[in-house]
Amino acid sequence: MKRTGSGAPGGNVIAIIPARSGSKGVPGKNIRLVSGYPLIAYSIAAAKLSKKIHRVIVSTDSETIAEMAKRYGAEVPFLRPQHLAQDQSPDIDFVVHALDWMRIHENHEPDLLVNLRITTPLRDPGIIDAAIQSLASRPDATSLRSVHPLSEPPQKMMGIEHGFLVGLFPHETRQEYFNLPRQSFPPAYHPNGYVDIYRPAFVMKNNLLHGPKILGFITPVTTEIDQPEDLQYLECQIARNGHGLLDYLTNHYIRETKNDDRGM
Repeated sequence: MKRTGSGAPGGNVIAIIPARSGSKGVPGKNIRLVSGYPLIAYSIAAAKLSKKIHRVIVSTDSETIAEMAKRYGAEVPFLRPQHLAQDQSPDIDFVVHALDWMRIHENHEPDLLVNLRITTPLRDPGIIDAAIQSLASRPDATSLRSVHPLSEPPQKMMGIEHGFLVGLFPHETRQEYFNLPRQSFPPAYHPNGYVDIYRPAFVMKNNLLHGPKILGFITPVTTEIDQPEDLQYLECQIARNGHGLLDYLTNHYIRETKNDDRGM
């Protein structure tokens, strides 16, 4: 199979940005404006500013999103089939679809595939590069996944059964363990979508994204967009602190004046 990279581990790195239409939690999420630019533009900008990513591909089922992605410098060499872009479609569907397309149409497979989810828009390209280097230097790892520390361990969280609060760790032997100080439990981490990196050869051989040895990569706590209120919070963050990605977009692209809600 043809490879266009350097031949070194991680030498040929492609970013893939999943952007299906039909979001229920935040309708039209991918092209909603944040400080004058569509949400998808921030992930594209982060990939373009990375020094280790050689190509930026958006996987979408929407012509509208595809045109927006191209406007901000991404490639959209294919449209994802509708049946791979449903609410319940697992990530491996769009990853395998993209890798199959590259294999069939370009006789090519990247060394590493970097998943930059639109729902985690404020990234530092230098952190993305550090993650790529971390996985490239660990041939024993099957993938990399970014996380940030939880403020409270999962053992202190509760469920409800028949109206009563219950602990979620029935095999924990300490009585009322959920009332213990957080220091009584090991550190726990939340996967945050800042950067996930897959090894395409492993994915295609095993039909798994991450495999048994997921390299943990700790990032700063970051805002994830799951509800409309999260977009408002993101706007406030950028207005208060600014961000390098907004600076890049402002210097290279004209601000949008309204959302285009076609195909949402």
